[in-house]
Order: sequence, then C-alpha cells, then structure tokens
Amino acid sequence: MMSNQPKVGWIGLGVMGFSMVQNLLNSGISVSVFSRTKEKANPLLNQGATWKENPAELAEDVDYLFSMVGYPQEVEDIYFQKNGVFKSLKKETVIVDMTTSRPDLAKKIEVQANDIGAYSLDAPVSGGDIGARNASLAIMCGGNEKAYDETLGLFKIMGENIKYFGNAGSGQRVKMSNQILIASTMIGTVEALLYAERANLDLAKVIELIGQGAAGCWSLNNLGPRMIKGDWEPGFYVKHFIKDIGIALNDAEKMGLQLKGLELAKFFYSEVINAGYPEKGTQVLLKVLRSLNKISL
Repeated sequence: MMSNQPKVGWIGLGVMGFSMVQNLLNSGISVSVFSRTKEKANPLLNQGATWKENPAELAEDVDYLFSMVGYPQEVEDIYFQKNGVFKSLKKETVIVDMTTSRPDLAKKIEVQANDIGAYSLDAPVSGGDIGARNASLAIMCGGNEKAYDETLGLFKIMGENIKYFGNAGSGQRVKMSNQILIASTMIGTVEALLYAERANLDLAKVIELIGQGAAGCWSLNNLGPRMIKGDWEPGFYVKHFIKDIGIALNDAEKMGLQLKGLELAKFFYSEVINAGYPEKGTQVLLKVLRSLNKISL
C-alpha cells in the first residue's frame, strides 16, 4: 500500500476531479492522469502530472488509483472494459471510486479487486466545485477498512470531513442519503426565493438573514447568491443529479421504501431537463420554476 512517496493514478477530470488532482499535485504527490479528452489534462500536465493513454496503462504502476467520472456505466467501462483498470491492476494496489454510483457496482468492483489481491474503496464526495477547489469536501467511504486507513492521508489533501462507514457500498449509500436531503432542500430553497422575489423583497438580504437562522443550509448560502446573479453554471450538473436521484429511488425500492419527496424532486428536475438545461448547475431549478410560474399566471 502507501509508500513514502505514493504514486497516484487518476481517471476523470471533470468539474470536481480536476481540482482534486490539482490539490494532490500542490501537495507534492506524483499523479498520472487519464480522461476521455486529453485537452482537459493539459493544465495539469503543465503542473507535473503524467498522461496515460488508457485506464489499463494508468493502473500498471501506481499505489493508489482514483476514479471520478459521471455515470455508473462509465465506472463499469473504465474498470472492466478491454483496456480497463483490471487488465493490469497489481496486487496491493488500492482502487478508490469517488464517482457517485450504485452500491451494487461498488460490491462488484470489490469482488474483482479481491481476486487480484488488491483493495477497493467506494468514496463519493459532497461539496461541489467549491469544496473540490478548497479541499473542503466531505468524503464518505465504504470498503476495505485497512485500505481506508492507508488512504486517509490522501483523502485529507482533498477534503475535511472524512468518515468510514463499513463494507463495500456503504459510502455510496451515505451519499444517497446526502442526495435525498439535498433534493428536498433545493426545492425549499428555490421556492423560498421565488416567494421572496414575488413579494419584491431584496433577495440578497433575505439570504443573509434567514441563512443564519434555522432555515440556513448549504444550498441557500452557497447557491442562493448564484441564483440571484443568474449564474447557472455547474458546481454540480443537473444531469448527474437526476442520475443520483434515480439510483437512490431504485435502491430504496429494493429496501421496500417509498420516498415521495424524492419522487417530487425527480419530477421537478425532469422539468429542468425538458427545458434544456442538463449541463447547468442544480441551481437552475430557480430559472425553470420562475418560468413555469410566469406561464401559469
């Protein structure tokens, strides 16, 4: 596992992955990277990262291999495809999937890793682009506990609130709990601001005041100001949020749970997709519900 100078491999350089790699490089960690679009990696290569042509090549000579992509199918591809991680993964390597993905896929990855003599963690994160840049992410971990202990030093370079929850898939299920709460909170945040806007109140002052009271939450205090400015750019993509909601609803159904509030959030965000904003940030819900309210007058 972790040597004095660990060699890290990283797959996925999206809105959050890019900043997470940057924080590792700034801490003096040796990082090799792969993404579907090499151009995304160029700034990191200029900072000392090493480019690899595919996941299999990346896995050949690293102590830790992290992945941070968009969808469970992408996770399946990078680990199990012809030039995937498991083609060349070495014994004792720790693989850490930080994608928000399916709990059952985390278990599938663990089985394959165990067959090789490697270790597996599922470690999705919360905190969006801001948390990734500021290295203040919450990181929720499941999988091999010994591997978690060995990887904790790297996690601390990327995040602040880091906890281990148990067997493979546990990290993903904590992230689903997180997403279920955010889904309802986002609806409340948007409707509160719509109401204040219709009442001709100063939205910045509203956020400043109620954000410090019992109604205060991350969505209001961090995304509320973006909404006021009409800044819909993604800290977290709508298309990925819809994916997460679907995973949570499917897993809840397997548990015999009905999550009516989450189903409502799925309906609202389906309206966002229908309006043509899958690659905007989740805060674009305000724009869509504002438009729908104007139409209904």
